[in-house]
Amino acid sequence: QLQLVESGGGLVQPGGSLRLSCAISGFTYNTYTIGWFRQAPGKEREGVSCIASSGGFTSYAGSVKGRFTISKDNAKNTVYLQMNSLKPEDTAVYYCAAALRGNYYTSLTSTNYNYWGQGTQVTVSS
Repeated sequence: QLQLVESGGGLVQPGGSLRLSCAISGFTYNTYTIGWFRQAPGKEREGVSCIASSGGFTSYAGSVKGRFTISKDNAKNTVYLQMNSLKPEDTAVYYCAAALRGNYYTSLTSTNYNYWGQGTQVTVSS
């Protein structure tokens, strides 16, 4: 059974950091592109970052570039999103998702992703 499970969310003060994890099971995950998305109340889901199967190709939304870093640990079948210098506008439910594409595929468009986790809440507030 294909499964993506997010963890690491929580409450953090502005300027703080969090690391989200996406644990992947049920398939050979390194053949998929893994993306992180977020959805704030009343807003559409938006792409945050993604990492291609090859690991060497990544993409970031402009609003997080320079603050967030995506990485993967093949041995642990886990993708991480390191979030630094967090802002109140980063508050949202964060989801990881998988897209079955080529080894160098990157996309921040949610409709290109086939499998989704349940999400983890990130709240940035003083």
